[in-house]
Formats: sequence, structure tokens, C-alpha cells
Amino acid sequence: MLHVRVLAPRRACDDAIAAIRADPTTANLAVVRGAALDGAGDLLLFDVARENANAVVEMLRGLGLAESGSISLSDPVTVLSSAADAAEAAAPGHPSDGVVWDEVENTARGDARLSWSFLVFLVLATLIAGVGRYLDQPILIIGAMVVGPEFAPLAAICIGLARRRRGLIAPASLTLFGGFLAAALIAWVAWALAYAFGVIDFTAATTGTATEFIIKPDAWSFVIALLAGCAGVLSLTSAKSSALVGVFISITTVPAVGTIGLTLAVGSWDEAGASAIQLAINLAGLIIAGTLTLLVQGLVSPRHRISRPGKTLRGRPRRSRSR
Repeated sequence: MLHVRVLAPRRACDDAIAAIRADPTTANLAVVRGAALDGAGDLLLFDVARENANAVVEMLRGLGLAESGSISLSDPVTVLSSAADAAEAAAPGHPSDGVVWDEVENTARGDARLSWSFLVFLVLATLIAGVGRYLDQPILIIGAMVVGPEFAPLAAICIGLARRRRGLIAPASLTLFGGFLAAALIAWVAWALAYAFGVIDFTAATTGTATEFIIKPDAWSFVIALLAGCAGVLSLTSAKSSALVGVFISITTVPAVGTIGLTLAVGSWDEAGASAIQLAINLAGLIIAGTLTLLVQGLVSPRHRISRPGKTLRGRPRRSRSR
């Protein structure tokens, strides 16, 4: 169940109350008169089955509540209620399959914007990956994959493509590709200074059997990126965040950027080029798989449309259900 809070003018709230009470996938409606908009509006609190949240939000938007007031959704830890259980049973599909698109897009908007914290984490991850390649230590490569924050703007690009939100694609692309460029340049400068002062040598920077997969892109790189992109988007949209760790340690994006900085610093242009190809292959696979997964989710997500007060659904009068 999701908890919904609505602040809106009195007349709009009256229409919303009628629709909410008529929908069997909602429960525990509470109305506080005069609690909003300096006494001219009301506060509505109710629960809705996650699978039907999109239809309920669409109805509230249709009443103009997003413009004249506000609509907030939150995910309570536990709901103990027979009415909530009945609402959940009335909703189509399984709660884990319910994608709340407004929630997904709102998160994507935040992830699309470039921030200092994003750059710091990406630079740190890139430097860790470079050290891992130089020392030929896979554990450091895995650590860099986990630290890297690049999947957030990458997922925002996928959401922008799948949901046709052009306003997401440009800032998310700037964050992702601009972040990679900045991280690679900083890593190149750091490794170039280390190379100039004799801290590192060419041989160690360009050899290492345990981590040479970074500079050897192949068809499997693309296949793994496709699978990881699918798993990552499913994890984000279904709130199964634990699966994201597996996604992080499956893709060779940050390791490739770290290796680019290292190999450019010592003048190994072939390995730098191979790492760039590895990065491109992984990004292409992740974006393709992520976008297709979102498109499929949009087609197969449970749907239970509700009509506005006084209208019918599929040509039949609506029947209200008492709580």
C-alpha cells in the first residue's frame, strides 16, 4: 500500500472524495476540513494499492489538484488494516509488479542533475579503478564498481527515452558523459604526475591478467551490459534496491574510465582506445536494455482505470463500496 496526502480547494476535494470512495483499491480515507490553503482547502489522507496508484494519481491530476494544491505519495513500512487488505485484494496484479511512474520520474529528475557529490564519488571510483588495474587487483575493480554512481543518470536517460520526457535526457546525458569526461581528465592528470615522478611504470600500468578484461571488449561485454541494464531498471522501478549491487559489479563502465586515465598517462594509446570501446559497448547495452525494459513494463503493468465522479467505466455505472 501507498499512503497519499492531498491538499486542495474545497470543491475539488469534494469531487476527489467521491472518486476515492468509489474505488475499491483505496482505503482508510480521512478528511480534515479547512486544514489547507489558509482555511480555503481541505486535507485528504488515504491508502491506495500500489498496483493502482497510477490510475488514482491520474484521476487526482484530472481534477486539477496538482495545480491548485499538492499530491504526495509515501511508502509506509507497515499497514495493519482489514480495509487495506481488501483494497490490495481488489487491485490487479502483484504489488511488486506495480510501477508508480510519477515516483520513478520524480527520482529520475533528481538523478539527472549534475552535483558535486556525484562528481566526487565518480572521481574516487575512477581513481580506485585505476589503482586496481595498475596493481592487477580485481577486488579494487569491484570496489570501484560499487562506489561509482553512474547508474542513476544512466537510468534517467532510459526513463526519458521510454517515457518521452525530453527534459530528462539532456541533463542526464550531461551528468553522465560530462562526469565521465571530468573523471577521466582528473585521473589522467593524477597518473601523469605519478608517472613523471617515477611512482608508477609503464609495464605495470599495461599488464595484468586478472584485470585485462577491461581492455578486451567482446560480444560478451554487450550481452552482460544488456542483462545488467534490464536488472538495474527492474530493481529501481520495483523498489528492489538490493539487486542494484549486483548490477554495479556487472558492468565495466568506471573500470574502463579509470583505465583510460591510467593508460593515457603512460602513453599506451592502444589500451586507452580499447578501454574507450569497452565503455561505449557497456553504455550502449545498458541504455538499450533499460529503455526496452521500461517500455515492456509500461505495456504489462497492472491497470485498473477509475472514472471521475458522475462518469461510467466501460459503459457501466460505477458502484460504490462501503468501508
